[in-house]
Amino acid sequence: MIKAAVFDMDGLMVDSEPFWQQAQLEVFPKVGVKLTLQDTIDTTGVRIDQIVELYYRQSPWSGLSCEDVCNMILTRVIELVKEHKPMMPGLFHALETCQQQDLKIALASSSPMVLIEAVLEALELDGVFEAVLSAEGLPYGKPHPEVYLNAADALEVSPLDCVALEDSFTGLLAAKAAQMKTIVIPEHSQREQPRFVIADHKLTSLEQITPELLQSL
Repeated sequence: MIKAAVFDMDGLMVDSEPFWQQAQLEVFPKVGVKLTLQDTIDTTGVRIDQIVELYYRQSPWSGLSCEDVCNMILTRVIELVKEHKPMMPGLFHALETCQQQDLKIALASSSPMVLIEAVLEALELDGVFEAVLSAEGLPYGKPHPEVYLNAADALEVSPLDCVALEDSFTGLLAAKAAQMKTIVIPEHSQREQPRFVIADHKLTSLEQITPELLQSL
């Protein structure tokens, strides 16, 4: 029986993935890294410092540290989130449905806490989550399951009694590795990829979250 719901953030709660893509496409060329929009799509859900390190290993630059480049990208994403406040359809509905089912609710994101806090403020969600966790300081971000395991621990619930809500395959792998039930809502262009079959349920919107769906897990 499901006792808790753990929400991803980027791409699930807030339509910030285009902002991450835009920020990378703006910043990486400044340090001589050539990348395409598809490159940014392929790393969806991966922690930004891991992405920066990957490109640095492939094409080392000088003048700026990896941390500097991370901060430049993050600053740009925060600017765009605050400007546009791009809440995903059905977010309030999904949260209210979980609350009505007496589920504990947590947020578990690969994003740095400064961005998580900016999103919660922009979407007026302060105080909604019983636990808010970032993979920022962990040895590994998603697809490693630690941030999800930490979320279950913070809620004092077994991972086996949690459902994770995700949009990316990277995040889905993390939740499955944590042995949680999974609901995935892929971005439209990724929706028909067969790899999402490993999720317990694949939806097109958070608006499709129902008490019956949660009770079936």
